[in-house]
Amino acid sequence: MADVHSKETRSYNMSRIRGKNTKPEILVRKFLFSKGFRYRLHDKKLPGKPDIILPKYKAVIFINGCFWHGHQDCKYFTVPKSHTEWWLNKISRNQENDLISNSLLSAKNYRVITVWECQLKKNLMEETLQNLIATLHSA
Repeated sequence: MADVHSKETRSYNMSRIRGKNTKPEILVRKFLFSKGFRYRLHDKKLPGKPDIILPKYKAVIFINGCFWHGHQDCKYFTVPKSHTEWWLNKISRNQENDLISNSLLSAKNYRVITVWECQLKKNLMEETLQNLIATLHSA
């Protein structure tokens, strides 16, 4: 199936997608900071370059987009109708990289916490953030 956008439009759309400092990531960071947590961001020395690193708690947080990481049974993850095979390969590689990063971080005794984009929607956000605090304190 052909792309519904011109090459220039598609290129522009894709260039607007951020890998760092996304709205969900900033939301979690502001919440953690307001609760007194101090953290580092995107440490290239750690596997998977976690979004948030909490050295005091030996914990890392990944804030995953439901589409980009293929969140199972999530309404925000739908398989694109064009270039389907390419997208499924891309998402599958992302999932493989996530598993590898998580196991390498666990081997270094880091607690790996994944927060999904859908968990930060209005109806679930408060519960998700409170669970995150509880998880960090349960070390």
